[in-house]
Amino acid sequence: MDKPRDKKDVLDLVEKNDVKFIRLWFTDILGQLKSFAITSEELEGAFDEGMGFDGSSIKGYARIDESDMIAKPDPSTFQIVPWRPKEQAVARMFCDILNPDGTPYDGDPRYALKRNLERLNENGYTLYLGPELEFFYFKNDKGTEVLDNGGYFDLTTLDAGSDLRRETVLTLEAMGIKVEYSHHEVAPSQHEIDLKYTDALTMADNVMTYRVVVKEVASKYGCYASFMPKPIFGQNGSGMHTHQSLFKGDKNAFFDAKDKYYLSDIAKKYIAGLLKHAPEITAVANQWVNSYKRLVPGYEAPVYIAWARRNRSSLVRVPLYKPGKEKATRIELRSPDPACNPYLAFSVMLASGLEGIEKGYELPEPVEKDIYHLSVEEKLELGINSLPGSLIEAIEIVEKSEVVRKALGDHIFNNFIESKKIEWDDYRTRIHPYELERYLPIL
Repeated sequence: MDKPRDKKDVLDLVEKNDVKFIRLWFTDILGQLKSFAITSEELEGAFDEGMGFDGSSIKGYARIDESDMIAKPDPSTFQIVPWRPKEQAVARMFCDILNPDGTPYDGDPRYALKRNLERLNENGYTLYLGPELEFFYFKNDKGTEVLDNGGYFDLTTLDAGSDLRRETVLTLEAMGIKVEYSHHEVAPSQHEIDLKYTDALTMADNVMTYRVVVKEVASKYGCYASFMPKPIFGQNGSGMHTHQSLFKGDKNAFFDAKDKYYLSDIAKKYIAGLLKHAPEITAVANQWVNSYKRLVPGYEAPVYIAWARRNRSSLVRVPLYKPGKEKATRIELRSPDPACNPYLAFSVMLASGLEGIEKGYELPEPVEKDIYHLSVEEKLELGINSLPGSLIEAIEIVEKSEVVRKALGDHIFNNFIESKKIEWDDYRTRIHPYELERYLPIL
């Protein structure tokens, strides 16, 4: 199906494909997908005036005394939902959230990303992203019983998820989302499907769709898919390594043939920005209590703030340049996890990189040693600091960040921090199985 451009294109596609219901999608500030359905008869009115809803019931949106919100569908995001019946079909569109007067709503994560991209576009640049989302298949949502004990790139005999991944890829491509790779990951029953790079706003929408599709296909096969960052003790957690590049027109602004790393000055400053502001953006890229069970040494998750070309223990990796592949020059931020809000995570990544470019940050030398095996003294000598070790530590750092506040806007910034503090208090005041197992018999 060709990508629609405007209202007329969508209305034609609705008629041509016998679409009866249209699901309107948007997210709360934590990245949880929200949806309501309208019939095809209401679609033209939705395009012209939007659809009203109660914003006070959405996490991080409006107070009850200012709760009227409008969801206005973006026609370019129209796609038929493949897992629903073809007769009287179902489609979906992402929405922009507006105030009753038609102005953009400051609490809308999609609008926050749009604002940051406008800042970039003013200088003629486009941000392209290619995230690698990892996830687990479990028998059900009540526990972590795995489907297989396979490992990295294992073949079908050890990979119980191969059929699920295959159907997931076909479903994503039917919805206009291109896929590069799919394979079994390192941990038992852990999998990865990598999305082909595209512009940042489209990619944020694609990530939200990806998570829905993975779960829908798993449910069809009678199991459960989880994007929880660290569901199994002693095994690798799930990350969302995010490949990033800036283009000016069709030219990759990160590439420089004369540089020993094939990195332009802009690319180096962008990396320096990510490194400098990494502690500040961690609360957004790794927003759950459980996220910090993944960010520990020894499980392929980055803990130390450094960059490298081959070294996968570093926070930022620069994939090696292949002659003739200038457009593939990119940097990979390895800390985000797949349970983040992609609109906000992409916003703070970009804001950090732009801060480095605009303020001329200097990029330190790469660290090609295995940082996990360096002594404290060696890390200090190399100037290598660590990411926050817990959600509360990340919150205390981000609270002071003007870069993140500017990227998210006051409304989202304040509500996000308030929500995370509530989550931390809920976590720290509960009695966990570890405490009962460890202390009850001896205390």
